[in-house]
Amino acid sequence: MSRHGKAILETLDEAECLRLVSTQVIGRLAFVGSFDLTVQPVNFRLVDGAILFRTAQDSLTGEDLRTGIEHAEYKVAFEVDSFDEEAREGWSVLIQGPAHHVDSADERDAAAAAGVEPWPDGDKEHFIKITPVRITGRRVRQAL
Repeated sequence: MSRHGKAILETLDEAECLRLVSTQVIGRLAFVGSFDLTVQPVNFRLVDGAILFRTAQDSLTGEDLRTGIEHAEYKVAFEVDSFDEEAREGWSVLIQGPAHHVDSADERDAAAAAGVEPWPDGDKEHFIKITPVRITGRRVRQAL
């Protein structure tokens, strides 16, 4: 018999997913890039329902997320989660949508005002915004 109680798996609605995502600052960006399937952590902010993060203008990520076709945007997945290993509880949210390069001056000013501060040093002045087209989430919690 397990020393833990019975665990319940819940499906989360979009509002709860976004509420949980707004409490975190690190997520994982997933896309097919130059070196095939890529998943990398990035620090982010949830701004007006969209994920906003920064990268260097000439970074591999910035280049990989450009289609080369005007007004076409690269589809990505973004995953955010939080776990309590001792309690055996946690949640995970997956956001899927296009990665939009914030190129216009108005968009850049608004993005800069959002306060996304990259943890690593270096020139990370290029903003990318993921606008969700699909949001799914699950939570595992112990039954009461």
